[in-house]
Amino acid sequence: MHAKTLLRFLKLLLLCAFCALAANLLSACDYARMKDDEAVNTYREAMPEMPKKAIPIGGGLQELREANPEDLRNPTPATPETVALGAEKYGYFCVQCHGAKADGAGTVGQSFAPLPANLTTAGVRQQSDGLLFYKISLGFARHPPLAATVSVNDRWAIVRYIRSLANSGQIRGG
Repeated sequence: MHAKTLLRFLKLLLLCAFCALAANLLSACDYARMKDDEAVNTYREAMPEMPKKAIPIGGGLQELREANPEDLRNPTPATPETVALGAEKYGYFCVQCHGAKADGAGTVGQSFAPLPANLTTAGVRQQSDGLLFYKISLGFARHPPLAATVSVNDRWAIVRYIRSLANSGQIRGG
């Protein structure tokens, strides 16, 4: 007896769901109105004309991706001011992983395996400015790409700061 009651209940529930769906489809939807709704058909509107010289046609990330990193030259001067700017930007964008001494012992970086690079080593110093800029910009291995986050000038200044690091992680000078 209990199974029959349950079966009746399920049939009634199914019938109610079907009736609700049919009522919704027949009365609530006005397909003609939706078809002509400007919110749905915005793609048919003509786009405004772009101002001249608003979109760059040179440079950018695609040009950087296609470049040979060894051919990139650091346009920032090797001055104490540039090194100081690089140190400041390093503090904003790099210290969390590479650490205050640039030795790869940053707070966030300690959770990585392998650990972030020690930027004071000979292996890093032997890399060209262009290669360091390329890696900072586009990322490599676990290093995130920073081109969308850090300006071009600031990335080059960070490279100058990395160049100023001695083996002990201290600034050698400008």
